[in-house]
Amino acid sequence: MSTLHQSPRIIIREFFPQEQQTFLDLFKDNQVTQYLPETSPERYIEMFNELLENYKKKNLSRWAIFDTTNNNFIGMCVARIFAHNTNQIEIGYVLSKEYWGKGIATEVCKAITQYSFANTNTKEVVAITDLNNTGSQNVLQKAGFERLNNLIRNGEELAYFKIERLRV
Repeated sequence: MSTLHQSPRIIIREFFPQEQQTFLDLFKDNQVTQYLPETSPERYIEMFNELLENYKKKNLSRWAIFDTTNNNFIGMCVARIFAHNTNQIEIGYVLSKEYWGKGIATEVCKAITQYSFANTNTKEVVAITDLNNTGSQNVLQKAGFERLNNLIRNGEELAYFKIERLRV
């Protein structure tokens, strides 16, 4: 099993196949999903099966975030090729409510960005959020992302952020 990031507070690692219910339960809280695209329960099951396949293929994927102090499930994060520009990697994260406002999203955001730069040739990592999701927008700015002009996807206007690979 591969660990993507570990710190005194959190571990980001691959999901175990038996953690499907843990993954699915995250999306049962309406406050957690309020800014996410509408997704069916069947699609969440497909997403879980896809993430396990991605691990086997060593592809970008979704990963679990756990609290190292008590082993509680915090949420998940994702890195994938960006549909609007395949030269960019898109990142995202979903945390359970009790972990909001503790700086964890910023740590996750930085870790998944570093992972994307270390494991792909991309020069740019991007993220998009609902225009009303100011919490997530603040996280991205704290993690060093720059806000660009809004992006239109499926007729919906979204906040669009980018960070560039540091040139050494």
